[in-house]
Amino acid sequence: MNLPHLLSIADLESGQLQALLDRAQTLRPQALGGSGLRATLQGKTVCPLFFEASTRTRSSFMLAAARLGADVLPFDVANSSGIKGETAIDTMRTLEAMGVDCFVVRTAIDGELHALVAAARSETRFINAGDGRSNHPTQGLLDMLTIRQHKGTDFSRLKVVIAGDILHSRVARSGLQALKMLGCGEIRVCGPDSLMPTDGTLDGCHRLSRFDDAVAGADVLMMLRLQRERMEQGLVDSSERYFTDYGLDPRRLALAAPDAMVMHPGPMNRGVEIADAVADGNQSVIFEQVSNGVAVRMAVLQAVFAA
Repeated sequence: MNLPHLLSIADLESGQLQALLDRAQTLRPQALGGSGLRATLQGKTVCPLFFEASTRTRSSFMLAAARLGADVLPFDVANSSGIKGETAIDTMRTLEAMGVDCFVVRTAIDGELHALVAAARSETRFINAGDGRSNHPTQGLLDMLTIRQHKGTDFSRLKVVIAGDILHSRVARSGLQALKMLGCGEIRVCGPDSLMPTDGTLDGCHRLSRFDDAVAGADVLMMLRLQRERMEQGLVDSSERYFTDYGLDPRRLALAAPDAMVMHPGPMNRGVEIADAVADGNQSVIFEQVSNGVAVRMAVLQAVFAA
């Protein structure tokens, strides 16, 4: 696939995106505990270089690398030399000098990932595990895989809703890039004006101000986490008001298509963006998304090492 790095969905061609989804689907049995691919990355070392806290993404990348037989070198930012003032680039170079072949990077700083890539050896691989507000490509891939498993490969007939804080969401940006690349029939976005981007992120999307209107007849509902600092910044009045206006509860879910699927990247704020009855209901695929994350990350690791 000629994919030495995965930094953004936008860097992929449509055929590459489809190939990664196909491969991830094939890898599902191995992702759930099979041992038949343990020799695939034997002798390679993968380091999850996470400068932000993470449970789902970090754990699933570590499992994915282990399923493929790679050595995994954990990195604990709280006990790293970063607290003594070492730069991210020097940290990366130090670990690279120890023989790390691939870095899976999460950072809160836009642009830091590209600086790491530019400072590394040409043969070192990088996978974006979430950078600033920009991209979270493997989350976008696992979301598309989950949709495809339930709705088939023809995205042109789907109405997909992305609701919540799109302005600050790297998950939303990668999801939008993937949906557009897959030819999604209608992408609806909804959220407070204060949490909507004003650049070209929403080009080609149908923006709706009332969440009831956005949900009506939808096939897929992708809820985004509302970070508490948005209330502290005055971008949202209160969590209670937000749930009243944009929370997905059983009444609103009933407005969607009868077989609509409910998604959330986690961690969830129950009672803020999603009600318990919906998060735990039979239309929720939230934990299927988590399960698909291991398979997707196995497919991406295979792809970058094959380049």
